[in-house]
Amino acid sequence: MAAASRYGLSLKQLRELMEHRGREGVARITEYGGVQEIARKLNTTEATGLLGDRSDLEHRRDYFGSNTIPPKPPKTFLALVWEALQDVTLIILQIAAAVSLALSFYKPPKDDEEVLDDSQSHADWIEGVAILLAVVIVVLVTAFNDWSKEKQFRGLQDRIEGEQTFSVIRNSTTVQIQVGEIVVGDILLVKYGDLLPADGLVIQSNDLKVDESSLTGESDMVNKGVAVDPMVLSGTHVMEGSGKVLVTAVGVNSQAGIIFTLLGAAADDIEAEEKKQKKLEKKNKGRDPNQNKSSDNVPETGPNVEEGVGNSHPSHALPNSSGSPPSEAAEAPDMDEEKSVLQAKLTNLAIQIGYGGMAVSLVTVLILSIRFSIDEFFFKESPWDMYYINFYVKFVIIGVTVLVVAVPEGLPLAVTLSLAYSVKKMMADNNLVRHLDACETMGNATTICSDKTGTLTTNRMTVVQAYICNHHYKPDRNCLPKIRDLPSQVGILVTQGISVNSSYSSDVKQESGTSLPVQIGNKTECALLGFVLDLGVDYRQLRREMPDTRFKKVYTFNSARKSMSTIVPIESGGYRVYTKGASEIIMKKCSFLLGDGGKVESFTTAHQDRLVSTVIEPMAKDGLRTISIAYRDFVPGKADKNQVHYDPGTEPNFETMGEDNVIANMTCICIVGIEDPVRDEVPGAIKKCQRAGITVRMVTGDNINTARAIATKCGIIKPGDNYLVLEGKEFNKRIRDPHTNEVRQDLLDKVWPRLRVLARSQPVDKYTLVKGIIDSNISSGREVVAVTGDGTNDAPALKKADVGFAMGIAGTDVAKEASDIILTDDNFTSIVKAVMWGRNVYDSISKFLQFQLTVNVVAVVVAFVGACAIQDSPLKAVQMLWVNLIMDTLASLALATELPTPDLLQRKPYGRTSPLISATMAKNILGQAIYQLVIVFGIMFFGEHLFDIDSGRYADLRAPPSVHFTIIFNAFVMMTLFNEINARKIHGQRNVFTGFFSNPIYYVIWIVTFISQIVIIQWGGQAFSTAKLNVEQWVWCILFGVGTLVWQQVITTIPIGSFGKSMELGSNPPDMSSPCVVEGDSYNNSFSTHHHHPVVGRSGQILWIRGLTRLQTQIRVVKAFRHGVDSVQLNQASSNPNIQRVLQKQASLNKRLSSASSVPTDNQPQQIIATNASNNSHVVQLPTRSHTETAV
Repeated sequence: MAAASRYGLSLKQLRELMEHRGREGVARITEYGGVQEIARKLNTTEATGLLGDRSDLEHRRDYFGSNTIPPKPPKTFLALVWEALQDVTLIILQIAAAVSLALSFYKPPKDDEEVLDDSQSHADWIEGVAILLAVVIVVLVTAFNDWSKEKQFRGLQDRIEGEQTFSVIRNSTTVQIQVGEIVVGDILLVKYGDLLPADGLVIQSNDLKVDESSLTGESDMVNKGVAVDPMVLSGTHVMEGSGKVLVTAVGVNSQAGIIFTLLGAAADDIEAEEKKQKKLEKKNKGRDPNQNKSSDNVPETGPNVEEGVGNSHPSHALPNSSGSPPSEAAEAPDMDEEKSVLQAKLTNLAIQIGYGGMAVSLVTVLILSIRFSIDEFFFKESPWDMYYINFYVKFVIIGVTVLVVAVPEGLPLAVTLSLAYSVKKMMADNNLVRHLDACETMGNATTICSDKTGTLTTNRMTVVQAYICNHHYKPDRNCLPKIRDLPSQVGILVTQGISVNSSYSSDVKQESGTSLPVQIGNKTECALLGFVLDLGVDYRQLRREMPDTRFKKVYTFNSARKSMSTIVPIESGGYRVYTKGASEIIMKKCSFLLGDGGKVESFTTAHQDRLVSTVIEPMAKDGLRTISIAYRDFVPGKADKNQVHYDPGTEPNFETMGEDNVIANMTCICIVGIEDPVRDEVPGAIKKCQRAGITVRMVTGDNINTARAIATKCGIIKPGDNYLVLEGKEFNKRIRDPHTNEVRQDLLDKVWPRLRVLARSQPVDKYTLVKGIIDSNISSGREVVAVTGDGTNDAPALKKADVGFAMGIAGTDVAKEASDIILTDDNFTSIVKAVMWGRNVYDSISKFLQFQLTVNVVAVVVAFVGACAIQDSPLKAVQMLWVNLIMDTLASLALATELPTPDLLQRKPYGRTSPLISATMAKNILGQAIYQLVIVFGIMFFGEHLFDIDSGRYADLRAPPSVHFTIIFNAFVMMTLFNEINARKIHGQRNVFTGFFSNPIYYVIWIVTFISQIVIIQWGGQAFSTAKLNVEQWVWCILFGVGTLVWQQVITTIPIGSFGKSMELGSNPPDMSSPCVVEGDSYNNSFSTHHHHPVVGRSGQILWIRGLTRLQTQIRVVKAFRHGVDSVQLNQASSNPNIQRVLQKQASLNKRLSSASSVPTDNQPQQIIATNASNNSHVVQLPTRSHTETAV
């Protein structure tokens, strides 16, 4: 109670207050004395904010809660072990090994006369135990990998969360603080593009409009103001305007946080309900399972969420804030899951290998079983005895082992390691990867649609030319005038028109130790404020004289207006409208111009045309952005020709007048030319892209002449190259049907191949261009498009693109949320680095595939031929497990950590339909397989003569390991190990040792594997079915291994020839379709759906992916980072009152509050569909993505 009296309002009162909307909300605020009185009760003010005292902030967190939602605890190591044990092949292997182990202790004699010799039978149990130990090692390695990755991801997530900041007023100063540090009573400075981090009340609004669709499902923008609808909610987007917000609820006490809490409390109920229903379905088949449910069985939801939760209360883990799925049901691949290029190809390859592996393993078991049965029971006419079960168990173990070898178990790990390693390294190259698949998709990019400002240019803007009072001040900044050079009234209009008509969060500060001033906020406004300083006027003083609380109305900048206007009171009475924006747009709204001596002149069309040709176009051709500043006065007294008179008895109603009538018949004050120099490194980066087969297109809102000049400087276009430079209007005219005004793909296909610059473009133009390029069929393979964006309205294009790049510095929260990768330095060269890393990922996985498939082909053929020829596999189960599951895991780590080289940018992109296994790779795989098979079969059938040893063929079931088969195993491993060096090159290079010592991980793993093989051979004994080898035998095995390096030179010499195409594998994704995948054609629909490349699995294919290869689940980031509730669970839990409360409370969740946001397993928002008792259905969309998600 003491805390409540300290603040004047309790947590419960604030929570109840935030549940109201609109007029009802205004009425409730009035009951408390108004927003200012509420602020006073919370010991804060609009102007001063909180004092920032540490003890006060801590007290507020303890009482009102902190601005975080506790994440669900990560999965334990044992839980990850249990998940790893779910693999079907490992389960079969465990059962077979357990049966083998059991039979080793139950040893009935073959007949009455024969008793097994103790020397043969004492070690029978070793093989079963060895297989089980191998499985345990594999499971532990898999679980440890998942655990370590999750730990790494959470650490990186905390780092990213720590980088989220928001502007607040503390102790009368605007400061940037971490979102998690925001407390109740803080004054937020909100602006266009912000994602609100907490609930609050609007104290001051400048045309503030908010998109609340993430909470209400309504797409219309909501006007926010003190007298209109002052409640703003966390997770909603500011779409227009600016203002100040008093924070009233944070974390789990905010409206979004309450939903998180309810879902978190209900998660266990859902899982219990699901298990219960499964049991009921088994007992009551044909009955409605809902009839067996009782609300009495639903446990309490934990805390009383209506009372609120401060930090002194227990923390409640919310499963969907860090997202491990509440049930294993969510682990099945989603039917609407979308995959990247690489994933689609790997899926296809895995399915092909899976079917082939199963066929070979079944045939192997059948041949072994049938041949043994015929030989034993038909020819020898032996009676049946339990002893023979040992043989059949051994055959099953061999068959399962063949299957284990056939499926590339190391491939998922190679993919995950390669992506994770690349993502980690890309952080150092200023690429913050939010979606893992974007990393490798960038390697296939064929088109980059880039913004100009900040990406190709430095985004350090400076006014270098000005046109004032019919005088053109040029060519550079040194020629600009001082305030004394201008007529006094003109000087006031210029300086006030810039200082007042701009966001007060934009600032220019000269910090000690830096030669250039620091620009804070909008860079164009900073350039104009710098111009005011150059004139010799302190714009901060002008702002103090005209605080934003005195503004009558603000028309904030947006991409449609391309201008900003502010209405302020005039000291002598009346109002003045200041406007600034793109010069050609502002001039069309001007009827007057300040001429010589500041005299007001008529601004005729002829005069405008003359000004365009003599001032604006020359500035634009110099690469300058031209901005016009204008004004208009509304006065109660006598009006001049450029003023508007209004009745002194009534205030002008600007809302009723409408923007078009207010911003009309303006008086042009001046035109300035702003320089934004091209980054020094950009021309070289664009040249690299062009050499790499990537087309760079510039999409900008700037004047066409400015855009053409910058594009020329960058190297995007060259004189006489016949490429198109279009304005948005002309672009639309060319691509739209003249009768229906609809975009036609055939018309778009005539434009985009030659289009290099799109100027004066609207966000919808960027979206149309991106969609048109992606949907086009005129190129041999579908184009893979990357797009950059920084504004809120760029979100549809960013989502539609294969890879969306958001600007980390200049980008809005909405743009970041829609993107796949965030450029932390806003630099185009970072995109080129992303291309290089993406191609390196693709190559690393191809290297591992080349290595792995050679091992698989040889091992499967050896096992199969051995089964047919000698009724045994020369490679024992434990040996093949070592080769396939242990050694290949190490190989995946070695090959996945190869660093990229500049050579990667010397070739064209692979393309969407190019084969995963190229003809060159297939030639290497088959060539090496033939060499290894010749050696292995040579030793198998002639080894006893070559090495003067006893033959190991047709050995008894319980015979000790032979030197003969040990040499086969050792030679095979040595050839595989040396072939790992060959696998480092996949494009036919002869020198396979290039860069060998540049990757210490690679050669350390290679040496460790070699030493491990020596230990296994010399001391493995019965466990690994090996016998000790002498020096001569070791020398021969190593020579066979070195022979693979020599043989590779022979293979490289062989031309691929006309049969090359037939050797390629994995060129197209499987032909799959699903009604769940809907390609949203509309601009608006695209905003809510992330379009990549739909590949949907059939049930049989899903079985392979899930059960045999775990390709989809392992290729994604750790499953503990999944976000969102599975729709199946919510269908089954539709009667749960907690969920109904959630759905009734609000429509969906927002992501920003979570202190450990998740990485989704797919790029589409999940759908929650819950059946309501009173309605047929109630559909709610849960957005599951946050711009703070990361894919590492």
